[in-house]
Amino acid sequence: MKTHKDLDIWRKGVDLATEIYRLTKSFPEDETYGLSAQMRRAAVSYPRNIAEGAASNSKADYIRFTYIALGSLSKLETQVLISKNLGYTSDIEKC
Repeated sequence: MKTHKDLDIWRKGVDLATEIYRLTKSFPEDETYGLSAQMRRAAVSYPRNIAEGAASNSKADYIRFTYIALGSLSKLETQVLISKNLGYTSDIEKC
């Protein structure tokens, strides 16, 4: 039986979250509890929801958690664009 660790989408999510942590390290100190923290939460939420959905016993739950993960990605995309607009990063293509 496969687990979330067998899913490419989960592995890519873990990589994305790791990259977001690296990216936000260079943000201004006054963003520690603002945009930086929000980006980190959204980035971690994505693979976490994939894992939770994969561990569920029903296809409906898996689909529901996948949609929640998609919502986290949408939030993160918005936050990355805001960070670019604020001049915190220019290299958003990595994410």
